[in-house]
Amino acid sequence: MRLIDQPHHDGSSLYVSTARPALGETVTLRVRVPAASRVREVWLRGTPDGEPRFLPVRHHEGEWWVIHYEARNPVTNYRFYLLPEEGEPYWLTAAGVVAGDLTDATDFRLVAYDAPAEWMTDAIVYQIFPDRYARSAAAGQLDKDALPDWALPRDWDLDEVIGRGPGTAEQFFGGDLDGVVEHLDHIQALGVNTVYLTPIFPARSNHRYDASTFDVVDPLLGGDDALRRLADAVHARGMRLIGDITTNHCGDAHEWFQAAAADPDSPEREMFYFGPDYGLADGDYESWNGVKSLPKLNWGSALTRERMIGVLRKWLHAPDGTPLLDGWRVDVANMTGRRAAEDRTHEVAALLRREIMAVRPDAMLVAEHMHDSTGDVDRDGWQGTMNYGGFTRPIWTWLCEPDTPNDYFFGVPGGVPRRTTESVLDTVHSFGGRMSWRTLVHSWNPLDSHDSARMRTVAGNRERHLVAVALQMTMPGTPMVFAGDEFGLTGWNGENSRTPMPWNRAGDQDQETLSAYKSLVRLRTEQPALRRGGLRWVYAAADVLAFLRETPEETLLVVARRAAGEPLDLGLPDGVNLYGGADLAAGVVPGANGPGVQVWRLA
Repeated sequence: MRLIDQPHHDGSSLYVSTARPALGETVTLRVRVPAASRVREVWLRGTPDGEPRFLPVRHHEGEWWVIHYEARNPVTNYRFYLLPEEGEPYWLTAAGVVAGDLTDATDFRLVAYDAPAEWMTDAIVYQIFPDRYARSAAAGQLDKDALPDWALPRDWDLDEVIGRGPGTAEQFFGGDLDGVVEHLDHIQALGVNTVYLTPIFPARSNHRYDASTFDVVDPLLGGDDALRRLADAVHARGMRLIGDITTNHCGDAHEWFQAAAADPDSPEREMFYFGPDYGLADGDYESWNGVKSLPKLNWGSALTRERMIGVLRKWLHAPDGTPLLDGWRVDVANMTGRRAAEDRTHEVAALLRREIMAVRPDAMLVAEHMHDSTGDVDRDGWQGTMNYGGFTRPIWTWLCEPDTPNDYFFGVPGGVPRRTTESVLDTVHSFGGRMSWRTLVHSWNPLDSHDSARMRTVAGNRERHLVAVALQMTMPGTPMVFAGDEFGLTGWNGENSRTPMPWNRAGDQDQETLSAYKSLVRLRTEQPALRRGGLRWVYAAADVLAFLRETPEETLLVVARRAAGEPLDLGLPDGVNLYGGADLAAGVVPGANGPGVQVWRLA
């Protein structure tokens, strides 16, 4: 399916004069209309102040049509209406070319709310699950007698991770923050620039999402001093450090909940949902998905707001003003502030963004959202989301092992379906078309995480895994690498994927995969178009995806194959190969003997 002849527009600098418009600023919008489209008129349809209005777009030269448009509202919607020389008119929206009328959900968006920090555009995130990353030399061997009563001690290199059933949350391998410091050379050599830690507060589980306090760093991880050492070491290398916070719930051992449960007249009682006032039985309380160890926070409470804001602000700086965390990934952001008829999510997100940026204007605030985040972004709150819906899931369905079922598919029955290229593109457009370009490029693109199966298991082999990595490093959005993926670690669900890093298990270190990760991260780092360029689809077929990443200065062509295939004549200029093969001659993409990705800079 040839796509390059379709009209195109996106929010990148080639098409929009500024990604950070001020309210009321006039922005120049450019639309590319290839000659093959045979279009005679182009109109912009906006909805300033909620009222539809059509404005003519002027033909500039060649393929380009141009209009100047005011960012009148905090989120200014627009789309294009094209009248061809023959046939019926059609729309160009953020979801692509569409015949017939449609809702405003996929309109392009100019967002005038405070923009994310500039450094976030270039971020490549490395996720660390602290219990499984590294045990520091100072910690030595795991002292079983010193462990809390909930912990089930495990051998780092001998015991398989329990993926389901008793002991899953209690198995304890003993990684700590000083262990991360000792392996920063590895992280930096990989080429990533942002380290993200899953929770570091005391809890009664290895995942620590059931915090017993937010006031100190877990002594099992080395305490507050270890976080300071890690933050100093990360920042000394010019990197960033991101924390993980549960705004939806805490643990049932948390001091706030303990006070609330012990005394109905305590100030903390209003921070949770107890009893008949909320349609619950006497003594009962709301919790995350009915898991009683995770009582839900009530954001209708002024005390909840005061204390949680204090937590988020506190850990951005040490007491002496030295930076600690450079922002937060917010766990279960989609449920925060939502319960039955109550919905405070957008209000809470805006509050948290405003409060942390008052302390650190350059702080990151990214929301976890396991399905459809598009209704919660572009609202002056979350700067981006974990893009499972618009990136992870379509990549899985395109590259999954075709012959072996993968049982885990984010809770969807039946396991991972192998889908056609067309349906995968439809999914990418469906999600990406319902958020602003600014939110899309600041959202994290994970191939997997501590909450999912590993990409290597889903893909079934190294070749398809590396196709996924190449797409992760070449598509819009912030790549997020789960520690261990660079060694080709496997895992059949989120728990089982939390494998201790194989620092001393040479047999578990796939050096070819590690080398490919380094090359692909370097490619993204060295090519501005891969971080800041637009996305224009060129070609899609049964086993092929091809797209352009464009800036005013350069155009890169990316061709991904999930299976062997014949040469492709895409009718593009010659290109210098940047990754994966030979130079592009006469616009013909070489054939392939199996899965792979090639990248060229076009003349």
